[in-house]
Amino acid sequence: MKHIQSNKISALVLLLMLAFTARASNIKKTAKDTIFNPAAVVKIMKRVGDWQLQSWKTDGFKHKKTDWTNGALYTGLFALGQTSGDEKYDQALIAIGNDVNWNTGSNRLLADDYCVGQTYSLLYMKYKDPKMIAPFKQQGDSIVSLPFNESLEWKNNIQKREWAWCDALFMGPTALAYLSTATGDPKYLNKAITLWQKTTDYLYDPQAHLYSRDGSYLNKKEKNGEKVFWSRGNGWVLAGLARVIENMPANYPERQKFIDQFKDMAAKIASLQQPDGSWHASLLDPDSYPIKETSGTGFYCYALLWGLNHGILNKSQYLPVVKKAWIALVTCVQPDGMLGYVQPIGGSPDKVTEQSNEVYGTGAFLLAGSQLYIYLNGNKGKM
Repeated sequence: MKHIQSNKISALVLLLMLAFTARASNIKKTAKDTIFNPAAVVKIMKRVGDWQLQSWKTDGFKHKKTDWTNGALYTGLFALGQTSGDEKYDQALIAIGNDVNWNTGSNRLLADDYCVGQTYSLLYMKYKDPKMIAPFKQQGDSIVSLPFNESLEWKNNIQKREWAWCDALFMGPTALAYLSTATGDPKYLNKAITLWQKTTDYLYDPQAHLYSRDGSYLNKKEKNGEKVFWSRGNGWVLAGLARVIENMPANYPERQKFIDQFKDMAAKIASLQQPDGSWHASLLDPDSYPIKETSGTGFYCYALLWGLNHGILNKSQYLPVVKKAWIALVTCVQPDGMLGYVQPIGGSPDKVTEQSNEVYGTGAFLLAGSQLYIYLNGNKGKM
């Protein structure tokens, strides 16, 4: 009798184990099917992009059409058009360009005001319409002719004349680098590299492998005593690095130096990822704002996937990082397509909420999705 009962118990244990294994397998399969396959990536990218287009129709533009905030978003919308093959995203961008006569912002030397130039160049390379880059090419010619010999100390409105804050490295050098690719003239890229190095010499901490936001933050500390390194600010930089390298010819003299910096920063950023897959607003004191933040996370996810897609980063080291990051980002997309947990406009770590949204966060999400789509297609859907 005891023998029969023992067999029943063993059989029950075996059935439970099989059921648990099957459930775990189904969960894994469901995650792969619903998140990590090309169709799923395009679907959620379109949901997020369509929410943004509808928001413009319903509420209008929150910022000027040439503003840096929208400039970051446009890069993501262009990537969505490339990824999905849906022309409506390009057409929305072209309509914006036509509406502003393909001009940038009013301050000709403020990097924020010509961030939109990178999307103008991308559209020009696709559609070959000279009017798309004609005004920015004239502006670029003016920029490369100037010496940019002021100190980057954070005073006297230096940001209106120099790349004196780390965010600028997504705005200015990318715009000039894409202009070089669009025109075939290396002078814009050469100037971008010179000015990138000037900003790096001033704001980059080679021991921390991170950038201070601007000169006023060089000696600021968080509550835990660590230096203040802002997540989104460094996200701008890492994404900017990827986009500048993308426009460097294979034999460009500075290319390896930029790749080395990209790898150094990538390693540091990967080490600072939080258990929930995100990066919090303050990189070295994540508990000061103990909640996920999606604009920094989006730019990191984009840049690290770009590094994987270009053979710069090691798959075994970085694939787990981007998988966790993408899951974190997807869980912040609301049913209507709005991306939440985006830190509002600012220059330092700050709080976020589920309802926090800004256009640059949407742009970062779309850039990340576009690189994930490329990765999945290049690896037969395997993550």
